[in-house]
This record gives sequence, structure tokens and C-alpha cells, in this order.
Amino acid sequence: MSKPADVATSVSRRMLMVGTASLALLGAMGISALAQEGLGTAEQPVEIHVMANEAFSNAIQETEVAEFNKHYPNIKVTVDGVPYVELLAKMMLDATSPTPTYDVLIIDDPWAPQLAEVGALADLKSPEFAAWTAPDYDWADFNTAPLAASEWNGVQYGAPLRSNMLMMFYNRALYDKAGVPHPTPELTWAQYMEQAPKLVQDTNGDGKTDAWAVDTYFVREPLTPTIWQTIMNANGGKLLDADGKPAFNSEIGVAALDTHRKLLEYAPPGALAHGYTESLQAFRQGTVATMFQWGSVYRSSAVDPKTTTLKPEQVGVQVMPTGSASAGAHRGIWSGSVSAKSENKQAAWAFVQWLSSKEGEAFRANALGTFPARKSTLSSKPDSDWLVPVYPALQLAYDVSAKGEMWRIRHPRSDAAQQVLADEIGRAMAGKTSSADALNAAAEKIADILK
Repeated sequence: MSKPADVATSVSRRMLMVGTASLALLGAMGISALAQEGLGTAEQPVEIHVMANEAFSNAIQETEVAEFNKHYPNIKVTVDGVPYVELLAKMMLDATSPTPTYDVLIIDDPWAPQLAEVGALADLKSPEFAAWTAPDYDWADFNTAPLAASEWNGVQYGAPLRSNMLMMFYNRALYDKAGVPHPTPELTWAQYMEQAPKLVQDTNGDGKTDAWAVDTYFVREPLTPTIWQTIMNANGGKLLDADGKPAFNSEIGVAALDTHRKLLEYAPPGALAHGYTESLQAFRQGTVATMFQWGSVYRSSAVDPKTTTLKPEQVGVQVMPTGSASAGAHRGIWSGSVSAKSENKQAAWAFVQWLSSKEGEAFRANALGTFPARKSTLSSKPDSDWLVPVYPALQLAYDVSAKGEMWRIRHPRSDAAQQVLADEIGRAMAGKTSSADALNAAAEKIADILK
């Protein structure tokens, strides 16, 4: 039997070993032991609440939080999913409350100005947050386009978590069946529109068309104008001029909307009612040759047998077709932001920081297919083979979007402006008005909104 003194000595040694190991782990993560007060303890864990789009909130809770807790076991994270159409309103309501519920807000690309203007978001580069930031976090490693999504008036209010870009997906088998060459980044819109009729085909020889050229956003919703805008941007058009006034109701803008509308001729029956879900379903079932869609759906469309009938070798992804100015892309970044009124800012930033770190980004890319924003990640060889063709396409999309300013209106009232574009583009798509009249009406309304 051990003597009391021996037991005490043994316990002390074990405690010392555990304490040393814990400090080593914290040091490896670039956070000093003196800065741990806000990260909780085993006896008193810290709890933070996250508001996110319900489209990916479960993946964050079930996969990303579990991995995060391997590094921060004393931070309990609860993720609440909200439907996209309700998300901004609920974020504004919570953030302006005297006692907000949420510590972390995962915000869409155009929302940073509006949330920042009401004082909802914390400055992640302030001295307070800098003291909690790992030395190797490296803000400069982010590509310009995704990082700028959560910047407003020179302040960084977020870090890229789900770096999405509007891209072109194509089904190699349907292209081969039609005898049409596979798309390349040099493919022009004129060439694509010449090829589209050939991609509408009868693949099984029963005399009935069973495959179409394209599916994408046609229905009246806020994301439908991004297709038109990408075509316009590729041809050198802009949403706003240098004075911040609408410039999209130009000859370039009208021609781009005419192209968007013409895509309906080569889309499946009923495509006027198609948006995110319907176009995804058509592509995954192998009934459309091309899909203009957000790049983050690549894994679920080409890799995961639970959600798609296609295999990686059948699916290609690249930037959208080229116009007179450049290839096409459109930025749609989801950024992690910390509530300015959170009582657990350090723990909230630890969560956002880890997810957007080099390690966290690589984990999420391989585990969930979320697109990375860091230059170092995109220039490295991914662990998953299916990501190999994705990385160069994504890097090109970032470069193209940054050069052509291919994103939605940046303004505290950007959401209202996007709703106007959704209404007017929707009317044009449905044939209720001409492209020119729709854009002129939108320009007049948006000019008033942005005053």
C-alpha cells in the first residue's frame, strides 16, 4: 500500500504533467496561458450561441463544432439555423437588442455594411481582439475577394468561413453524348450560346428530349440577379458608377439580361420556377449539361453518393463563360462575425478564428467540401483527390471577381436594393416586361434607396 506522502507526490506529479501538456497545447495554438480567462475551464465552461443559415447550420454543429472542441473543450457551442429569407432580419433584431442572444453571426456577403452601421459587429483587428489572435493566424494569407466581403469603411468585421463563388458546373458525359467540346476557362458566352441547342438532346433514343443544356436561377428571388450580373460584369458592366449611382441599365446590362433570359430556351420544362434547389436536383440527376451555381455544392453534386447520381470523373467545374472583359464569377462569402455586445467575445473569436485558421479551413474543406479562402490552402495539395481540380478553378474565380468587382451592392441598404433587382429581373424573366424596361425601373428605385 502506498504511503500518504507517496500518494500526494504521485498526484502532484500527474497534475504537473497535465498542466504542462495543457500549456504546450495552448502554446502550439499561439495563445498564452495568461489569455485563457475567457475560454472557460472544465469546472466553468463558457457557452456561446451561433446564428447561421439553416442550409449549413447542422454541418457546423455536428462536424465543425466537434473538431473545434478537440482544441477548446471548455467552450460549448450551440448553432441555431434560420431560413435564409429570415436570417438578416433576425440578425438585426437580435443584434440591436439590449441583451442579444447570439455571440457569433455567420453573415452573407452583402450584409456587413448594414449590420456594421447599427453597431452589431465587433472589429476583429482591434487591440482587444489582436491580443486573442494566434501569431500564425496571418490575415494577409486570405485572398482579397473573400476577405473584403466582411470589411466596411476600413474595419474588418468578419473572417471568411464558407467562401463561395458562382461557377459553371458541367456534365462531361452529356457533353460527349452531344459531341460538344468540354468547357474551358476561355469559353465565351457567344460560343456557349451556339453550343446550347446541341446540348438539348434525346440520350436514350426514344424520340423524347430527356437532357437539356442548362439549369440555374430563373425564379424571382434575391439570388437570381447574380446570374445576370455575372454576365454583365464579364462584359465590363458595373452595378454602380464611381459616384455610387446605378449604372446597370446600360446597353451592356440589357444585353446581359437578354442572355440570361435566352437560357430559358435550353432549360428543362418549368425552369422559370427554378432556383437553387431545382437546378441542383436537375444537375445531380444528370438531366442538364451545365449548371450555373454556387461552387460549394461541388462535393454534394459530384462526390457524395447520398445526394447525387454523378461521380467525380463526370463533373467539371470552372469559372463562368468569358465576355468581352474577362471570365465570369460572382462572390458569395459567408463570414464569421462576433457580436459587439457579446459577453463572451474571446470564446466567440476563438470559434471563428479556429474555423478560419489554416488548420480549420483545411479540415472543413476535406470533411465538408467548404471552399477555402486562403492563398496557402489553394496553392497546396489537398488531402482529398476530388478537391484537386477545384482549387485552381476557385483561385481563378477569386482573381476574376476581385479584378471586376463582381459582387452585390455594398451599402447599408444593399438588401433592399437586392430585393428590387429580384422583383424587376423576375418580371423580365416571366416575360412581363422587356430587359431594358426592367433595368430602368430597377435603377430608378435603387437610386432612391441608396440616397
